[in-house]
Amino acid sequence: MEIIEKYFPELTSIQKERFAALPQLYAEWNQMINVISRKDVENIMLHHVLHSLSIAKYISFKEGSKIFDLGTGGGFPGIPLAILFPESDFALVDGTGKKIKVVNAIIESLNLTNAKGLHARAEEIKGKYDFVVSRAVAKVDQLIHWSRRLISNNQQNRLPNGLIALKGGNLVEELKLLPKWEYYEVTPISNYFSEPFFEEKNIVYIQG
Repeated sequence: MEIIEKYFPELTSIQKERFAALPQLYAEWNQMINVISRKDVENIMLHHVLHSLSIAKYISFKEGSKIFDLGTGGGFPGIPLAILFPESDFALVDGTGKKIKVVNAIIESLNLTNAKGLHARAEEIKGKYDFVVSRAVAKVDQLIHWSRRLISNNQQNRLPNGLIALKGGNLVEELKLLPKWEYYEVTPISNYFSEPFFEEKNIVYIQG
């Protein structure tokens, strides 16, 4: 928990309880259904939870915002963001049913009423969202292709609606896959967090 409170000192008691419960919940579920690399479970707070929360340093979602977590896997970045933004609604979507089983079990254990896991492909989802968030699912051109029809035209946040993707490594070639008219921003996560783990990790925002 120390690593989370280091960067988010304003947490409420219930937020602290929920974050503190995550390592044990994921350790137990991961023994049955592998949603996190087994060697990585002990690093869950740094590698998964804090990594997810870098989005919260980039944008603070306003009350009533609707967020779509594309390819959520074991619930990242959606579950940590849902804990931090209890007044926003999160749809956590993945095409692998056993992963969504874990996601919904953890949501239930945490009594997170603003999040729901959905077993579906992005193409099957109806509805509109302020932002699509994603972590290490696909290249940015594919992500925006899947995301664009889900993004609402109604703006309520300081940042125009769009896609926010957590990406690692050198993005120069990947960003060339985007059409020249796309507006995007790349923000190093090391702007927010000092740990070496984040040195080559970025937030990529593409306006919707």
